Amino acid sequence: MAETPLRYSVGGGQLSPSDRLFYEKNGFIVVKGLVPEHCVRDYIARFQEICAGAQRPPGLTVMRDVSALDDSGGGERAVYKLQDFQNDDRLFAYCQLPQVLDYVVDIIGPDVAAMHTMLISKPPDRGTLSSRHPLHQDLYYFPFRPADRVVCAWTALEPVTRANGCLGKVNKAFHGIVDLDPGSLPLTYLEMSAGDTVLFHPLLIHGSGANRTEGYRKAISCHYASAHVEYIDVTGTHQQKIADEVDEIVRQRLGPDAKLSYEDVWRLRARHVRGREAKL
Repeated sequence: MAETPLRYSVGGGQLSPSDRLFYEKNGFIVVKGLVPEHCVRDYIARFQEICAGAQRPPGLTVMRDVSALDDSGGGERAVYKLQDFQNDDRLFAYCQLPQVLDYVVDIIGPDVAAMHTMLISKPPDRGTLSSRHPLHQDLYYFPFRPADRVVCAWTALEPVTRANGCLGKVNKAFHGIVDLDPGSLPLTYLEMSAGDTVLFHPLLIHGSGANRTEGYRKAISCHYASAHVEYIDVTGTHQQKIADEVDEIVRQRLGPDAKLSYEDVWRLRARHVRGREAKL
């Protein structure tokens, strides 16, 4: 009797048969020590340079913790996220690491584009749980399919624990979940060391807890997609809300007459990183 083919990874490289079965069942896999220490140090150093006022590359968004501005003195302690660093050579080097891509292609196939990038510095919580990231599914933000040809690589840049807000994950679920009761779901908490990397499916329900320590918790991530994904029209779907929010941001930055569709915004972010390049 023939074995049932695995849906969520293509195989043929770094993932062992047991790794693929684990990913198939759970929607994620952790690779210990995947990113070298010298790379981790350089990503943190570059983050600190940008926070200190170094020239920013085009397209980079620096997101500040407004509540921290008064007593932090600004700088690194007032920035909780860098987003869309695809034009920063030092940070984007993470998305091009061969050892990361070797796992990515095993999941989504050989022709790969980097679609979305973040460096997160989760601040100490001020008692309001504002540092908590509620449970969600990443596919909500993406207007391209199929979901099985999308994967996120998320790497700890320093020790990540339950105390400082590690990731909590639930198995894959249907897209478009509503009225989710977090208390009804069994969570797997991923405590990680610097350099450890988790790769996960965009339908994985996940979030992170509040940072209950006095330090910051840094991680870097990239969402990858097969170069052969197809864009979808999100008009009239539950993704219409996020598309409208992005449209408003575009108009604020480029002017009220700016005409960039939600698909256009994602196409501008995409960067080919391995295999045969296709038009995204």
